[in-house]
Amino acid sequence: MYTVLCISCHPDDMEVYCAGTLLKCKARGDRVVVCHLSSGNKGHVIIPPDELSVMRAEEAAQSAFLGGIDEVIWGGFDDLEIFDNNKAARDKVVEIIKRVDPDFIITHPPEDYMPDHVATSKLVFDAAFAATLPNYHVSTAGHAKMVPIYYVDPPAGVGFDPTEYVDITPYIDKKLEMLNCHASQIVWMREHDNVDFPLMVKTFARYRGYQCGADYAEGFKQCHVYLKGTTKRYLP
Repeated sequence: MYTVLCISCHPDDMEVYCAGTLLKCKARGDRVVVCHLSSGNKGHVIIPPDELSVMRAEEAAQSAFLGGIDEVIWGGFDDLEIFDNNKAARDKVVEIIKRVDPDFIITHPPEDYMPDHVATSKLVFDAAFAATLPNYHVSTAGHAKMVPIYYVDPPAGVGFDPTEYVDITPYIDKKLEMLNCHASQIVWMREHDNVDFPLMVKTFARYRGYQCGADYAEGFKQCHVYLKGTTKRYLP
């Protein structure tokens, strides 16, 4: 029905914030493309970056296979090397958007908690407009259409009031199975942040479910700016 492009920062971000929604998109027949802008190479206490980037790519591939994701794209950045005021970085995202030509985009919110997430959000906002201009030239030819952007919850929903909810009750177990593929990050979160990552994600999905009358839900906020509004319900 639709082509959905999820542009996340790190390889496990999709599973944390919107895997249930993407699984539901797949179930209704959508083409689902996931882009990880960063390799996630600094997300461990012990494993060195070169080894970790390979490990995280393997974890992401396993998760994508479980979820039936149609395509996984890598942005080619490393952790803490994504900057929104960088033309090369913007053009990379423009190329991705033009090639995928999505009907809607899911990404991080502007008010997220870490610089890579915030930079990703701004890059997507800028690139989603630039990609529609026929005379803005990058290596990918043509131009994309103007599409809605939906922002995911930041971790634990801090400072975020959703305007849209997606009931993911039938998909919560698969979402957690996909998340558990990222074993390196489950260890990292426990050692770096003292957080049981799968439990936190399940608990928060339950909390969002309470807010909208579902057992489990994911929350989103649509980017409300000129030309990005729509009368259609794109989220499943």
